[in-house]
Amino acid sequence: MRRRMTGALIALMLSAAGAAAHAAGPLTDEAKRAVVASAATALADGYVFPDLGKRAGDRIQQALAAGDYAAITDGPAFATRLTQDLQSVTHDRHMRVMDPDGPPPPGAPTGPPPTSRAGFIRVDRLQGNVGYIALAGFPAPGMFRDAADEAMRAVAGTDALIIDMRRNGGGSPESVSYLCSFFFDPARPTHLNDLIWRNKGTLTYRTQAFSTVAVPIHYLGKPVILITGPHTFSGGEEFANDLKVLKRARTVGETTGGGANPGGVQPIGSGLMLFVPGGRAENPITKTSWEGTGVTPDVPTAAGAAFATAYETALDGTPATPQRRALQARLAAGAAEPQPWIDAVLLAPRTERLPNSERILRAAIESAARGVINYEALTPDLAEPVKAQMPGVQKVLAELGPLQSLTFKQVDMMGADVYHATFAHGGMDWVIYLTADGKIAAVFYPRPPIIDPAKPS
Repeated sequence: MRRRMTGALIALMLSAAGAAAHAAGPLTDEAKRAVVASAATALADGYVFPDLGKRAGDRIQQALAAGDYAAITDGPAFATRLTQDLQSVTHDRHMRVMDPDGPPPPGAPTGPPPTSRAGFIRVDRLQGNVGYIALAGFPAPGMFRDAADEAMRAVAGTDALIIDMRRNGGGSPESVSYLCSFFFDPARPTHLNDLIWRNKGTLTYRTQAFSTVAVPIHYLGKPVILITGPHTFSGGEEFANDLKVLKRARTVGETTGGGANPGGVQPIGSGLMLFVPGGRAENPITKTSWEGTGVTPDVPTAAGAAFATAYETALDGTPATPQRRALQARLAAGAAEPQPWIDAVLLAPRTERLPNSERILRAAIESAARGVINYEALTPDLAEPVKAQMPGVQKVLAELGPLQSLTFKQVDMMGADVYHATFAHGGMDWVIYLTADGKIAAVFYPRPPIIDPAKPS
């Protein structure tokens, strides 16, 4: 008998999230009842706005009782319908039910995902001594810091900087604060943003404040231009909002996606996962957030002209020379994207696997199977979460059986190494990211494994 075990995307070392097994095949009425009940409980206990959370849970329970879900038999379709019903009540753009095997959510960027170095797709110097960074996301600090340091060192000598956020779907608020820190005076911390979290199962709240932190270099006294669009979301929006409100950057492009309520993913049965927004953002100056409205650019510009407008705006802040005037004249004539204007590639995504990633991944999996944590192998921010998650991870690996082989597949869009792991009773992909000094910043499995206890070892 084959069983599918769910696996959550894990931003830490390993995760027990979604470790409960479920049978392959059509969803039964019993399975749908269990999913709806689990989702309703999670929302009542954890959604940042308790009344709305209860109403959203009531909505899907009433829809289930009315037979609205009776004809739905597969996970992705059920996830889509539950998402629609929940968002009809909350209008929260983070709230979503997901099936790891389902299609990307509506409105996600199309085409193959770009490769990057911990989110940095491109780091270039454009003609006219303008820096250009294309940033796809804000992965966990252990992944992000080295890449951010390298990128900002590379553009330190430019006269102006463009940061293209049009494909940035967000990520870690700590990493957002880290990148912001390069643009503010290190002599005094700058308060950037607050996250107000509901204490789960209560009607009380706590505030998490984010300020600038120590970084190795700074980019001060020079223009910073951000390009935004509808796919700029969540933490990508926070970065744009932080720099816009503090008047440290000008934003050019289209209004962002409008998702400001952070949270986390939890399993709700049958392989489905629910993102529960347990907090809300609040800018310390405006006392508002971008939830539902997005961040409106300083210079509203259609997508096709956004890069050219940003480039021209950046050039306006550089020394007035004949070269600058010639560049601006050429920009006015066309060429709306970066490629024709690149003077030098300063930092390119890695395409070859890290020399030690296979050995380190094997050791991590085998140690986890024994329930052993090698703290020396981890970045400091992983220790406690890994310790909490280890029992569930050990259970997953026990069902898979001994690790037999690792086969390198590719470097993924965040610059992590992807391997296929073959176990005695199944197989799955694993992703590993290492810091410059060889520490594990992230290890996760992006898709659930297929467990086959009958498979001979």
